[in-house]
Amino acid sequence: MKDTGYTHRTGFVAGSSPVYFEELIPSTDIRAAVVMIHGGAHSGACFMTTPDNRSGWAYDFLRRGYRVIVPDWPGIGRSGYINTDELDADRVVAGLGNLIDFVGIPVILLVHSMSGPFGFALVELKRSLITSLVAVAPGPPGNIQPVPKIIYQDQEMIEVQGVALRWAIKKSGLIPPSDKLIFEKLIGSSTRFPVQAIDNYKASLLALPSGLLCQRQNVMGSQLKVKDGSAFEDFPVLIITGSNDTDHPRLADAETASWLASLGAKITFKFLSDANIGGNGHMLMLEDNSTETAGIILDWLDGGGKE
Repeated sequence: MKDTGYTHRTGFVAGSSPVYFEELIPSTDIRAAVVMIHGGAHSGACFMTTPDNRSGWAYDFLRRGYRVIVPDWPGIGRSGYINTDELDADRVVAGLGNLIDFVGIPVILLVHSMSGPFGFALVELKRSLITSLVAVAPGPPGNIQPVPKIIYQDQEMIEVQGVALRWAIKKSGLIPPSDKLIFEKLIGSSTRFPVQAIDNYKASLLALPSGLLCQRQNVMGSQLKVKDGSAFEDFPVLIITGSNDTDHPRLADAETASWLASLGAKITFKFLSDANIGGNGHMLMLEDNSTETAGIILDWLDGGGKE
């Protein structure tokens, strides 16, 4: 299908956790609807285009006949204002849940990185409206994520040790995207990231609310937890991770896969080097083989959520 055979529209879902979204709708028969949820320091733009100006994952899915809905988190990007210090994971999940209700049909949910725990929570809350979950280098749920060691803290700052990186986090306000975040976490040791377009990439990044980053690092046990795992019984989940993702070594995402399997989920774990795809870091949807990695996800979906 050519890119010309579709409708592009935008919209808002109102409420206390307002959400802006973009939508691509094929002009041909629609296979299914997929909601793509970005990670931290990004907006939905990361699924629409790449730093080197190629079309993003949203268009790869569109070409396969999928209706694609791409929101910005509540309080982030073009979504409506929420006081930064009142924006927590529960508010984000509530707004994204309202979006799923608004779509009105069962959807495939695709999450990345920091939105991983949002995805697990949404499956628990909206199981009847979610058919499968694609988790790209997902943050783990609070059920299994260790509480990090506090290295230092004062009234304004807390420093903790994460899986691979040390994080210094302000206790309130917004945290701008630093070179440390960009080059150690988001790009890391990737050999696939289009570094010639780094200025474009930096121009796309957003400040992170401190509370959300604290929750992502499970500071003082604050990460979202799944309370009722029965929603995952016989539920298809794909976890896909790049071999050069500094903050997501194989064992970390394998542990998330094992936890989901223990709840009865039908798990597929794709560590890309196992498929002879090497060099990918954390931002699979932006790297030079993004169409190839999208194809792995699409083949899994087209196969009914099986290997």
